[in-house]
Amino acid sequence: MINSLRQLDLNLLLTLDILLEERNVTRAADRLHLSQPAVSVQLARLRQLLGDPLLLPGPRGMRPTARADALRAPLRQALDALQKAIAVPGPFDPATADQTWRVAASDYGGSTIVLPAIASLRLHAPGTRLAILWVRPAAIAQQAEQGSIDLAFHVAAEAPDGMRQRSLFKERYLLAGRVDHPRLRTPPTLEEFRELEHAIMSPEGGGFVGSTDSALAQLDLTRRVVLSVPNFLFLKSVLARTDLVALLPARLLDGAPELRAVEPPLEVPGFEMTMLWPERVHRDPAHTWLREHIAGAAGAT
Repeated sequence: MINSLRQLDLNLLLTLDILLEERNVTRAADRLHLSQPAVSVQLARLRQLLGDPLLLPGPRGMRPTARADALRAPLRQALDALQKAIAVPGPFDPATADQTWRVAASDYGGSTIVLPAIASLRLHAPGTRLAILWVRPAAIAQQAEQGSIDLAFHVAAEAPDGMRQRSLFKERYLLAGRVDHPRLRTPPTLEEFRELEHAIMSPEGGGFVGSTDSALAQLDLTRRVVLSVPNFLFLKSVLARTDLVALLPARLLDGAPELRAVEPPLEVPGFEMTMLWPERVHRDPAHTWLREHIAGAAGAT
């Protein structure tokens, strides 16, 4: 079969389709914008390749052979399918879409980027589905290229090479504790800050050192980190129920009345969140719509 296809020129199949419809070389040449001799040459090549006369002289033009009659319907279907396969995609219509999208995000990315987009996504694209997967930073590029995920949200400083990306927002840290924490009624001094018992979110698990400790180390200072947790959701619950404090991203404190937030007594570098996707879907209309929708909900400019 492969060898047979290699011998065929797509132009020959287009010519055969028109010839079978018109049953006249002159009219077929006009529709193909070719000369009559050129169409006759193509017909001769088709006869040779298919081992059949295909079209024979008749009283009212040309009449198809039995082989040509058998070819006509499957040939037209094949050409229609090929045309659809290579056609430029039309505009994406979210109202009729039925895609299932898969995005990778941490609990922070899910809360600050995906969550604000969900209500609007359900409103504008009610037939779609959204799966949120736990982000695995080391595997983002491979998962995206293989189609396991459509989008990922991660800190820009750790974005893998070779992926398209769009900055969503820059985040800063605030010192947070329970809403009635007696030592957070006013922003603490640096010495008071160091005396507090701190919790930390360690994405790799079990760590007791973070960016705050790096900032303190530049001043030859340390703090008391007594608890390490694997995600921000659990950390917020801990803060609401104990006297522990923690440096939390400011966006996580929106809509958290159980917590009080104040400015920390030293400058702790924040981070930039970015949206990541592979080149293979960069121009896909549905994917473009999803990216714009989520970026808009996240407040990206």
